[in-house]
Amino acid sequence: MTNPIQQQTTGAYYAQAAISFGIALGSMAVGVAYLPVGAWVRAFLAVGLLYLVTSAFTLAKCVRDRQEVGQVVSRVDQARLDKLLAEHDPFRVDGV
Repeated sequence: MTNPIQQQTTGAYYAQAAISFGIALGSMAVGVAYLPVGAWVRAFLAVGLLYLVTSAFTLAKCVRDRQEVGQVVSRVDQARLDKLLAEHDPFRVDGV
């Protein structure tokens, strides 16, 4: 049996993703703050920005959870197959 290769994210990749998110969120917040419109429009855009950020985190969590469930099912199926192969005796003759 071959084990699937586990993909590991590096610290640099994680840092790049976090910095990129911080820059994007910060630049949008500054853009909304300095937009030449009234306070109500600015507040509406700020609430929209917060809603977009929280929904993005929720979507990422759902995708991660679905992937983890798939990996658990795959491990259970692999364990069942390993058990069947370990118990199988090709030289056993039934009824003798």
